Amino acid sequence: MFYSEDLTWDTSIPDLTKHASIRMQQRGIRREDVDAALAYGRRIHAKGLTFFVIGEKEVRRYLDKGIDLAQMVGVQVLVSREGAVVTTYRSRDLHAIRVTPRAHRRARTKRPH
Repeated sequence: MFYSEDLTWDTSIPDLTKHASIRMQQRGIRREDVDAALAYGRRIHAKGLTFFVIGEKEVRRYLDKGIDLAQMVGVQVLVSREGAVVTTYRSRDLHAIRVTPRAHRRARTKRPH
């Protein structure tokens, strides 16, 4: 469980793939870290996935609301279009995420004039 933006409990946690569970164990990322990233992390759409990232901005933003994310800086959670957590890792380098331009996210279809 995690808090949603309005600080109420939210139970809509996505499913973890087997790969994500294994990587969490290998990398020392707890379920609470994943929950926090999903609740408070910045969303970045790239590579056909949604990255939920906890950076310094999120730590400062939520500290005023009494939520301490300092231990979770760098946690990145990748979620598929279907809503499953694909993998997790730690990296403070947010520039490594190559953002997909909005026009390329959708299939191009011809619109009638």
